[in-house]
Amino acid sequence: QVQLVESGGGLVQPGGSLRLSCAAPGSVFGIDAMGWYRQAPGKQRELVATTTTTGNTNYADSVKGRFTISRVYAGNTVYLQMNSLKQEDSAVYYCHAHRTYYNDNSWGQGTQVTVSS
Repeated sequence: QVQLVESGGGLVQPGGSLRLSCAAPGSVFGIDAMGWYRQAPGKQRELVATTTTTGNTNYADSVKGRFTISRVYAGNTVYLQMNSLKQEDSAVYYCHAHRTYYNDNSWGQGTQVTVSS
């Protein structure tokens, strides 16, 4: 599996912005897709956004138009720019990486995002 290191969470007021970062340090090969999921207390983990090496992106309906996912392939780094944040965006955000060749899925440790006035 792949080690994933996340950063960028924190406390922000409604309407504010945050950028999450996730990197796979070292020489890692074969990551086909990277993305972000989130889990709020008492709820199941849900997809936020994903991006693939072919350039396809996918967003949850609840974040379309507000969040943008981007990836730097050289460093196996993925970002999530979150704008116009709402209280319902509060959750622990997890980075995810998938490698088809190795048939594995890896998760970061999670970073807390709290949207509150």
